[in-house]
Amino acid sequence: MGFPSPARDYYNGGIDLNRLLIRDRTSTFLMRVSGNSMASAGIAHGDEVIVDRSLTPKDGSVVIAVQEGDLVIRRLVLHQGAMVLCSDEQSAAEAGAILEETSIWGVVTRCLHHV
Repeated sequence: MGFPSPARDYYNGGIDLNRLLIRDRTSTFLMRVSGNSMASAGIAHGDEVIVDRSLTPKDGSVVIAVQEGDLVIRRLVLHQGAMVLCSDEQSAAEAGAILEETSIWGVVTRCLHHV
């Protein structure tokens, strides 16, 4: 009964999300996002992000940073020779340079949304 699945022609075994989403298992973490400061980047409150601590952040990377003892998710921007962490709702000029006690904890590689 029913119709054969059109996907049957394309099935080639199971799906290994670790292989598809994680480059280095020893340095990759899953974190839940709290807040909407990165909503315009497609990262919303309650989403989980995959964070790789072994990657070197570059201009435009979304990163997890430690600011005043708290973990925050921000975009790293090179602005007038300085590194700036800004939400997607503020410009690099508004955000100001990274404070000396701020450190980059890891680079966000994927965002997982609930549907």
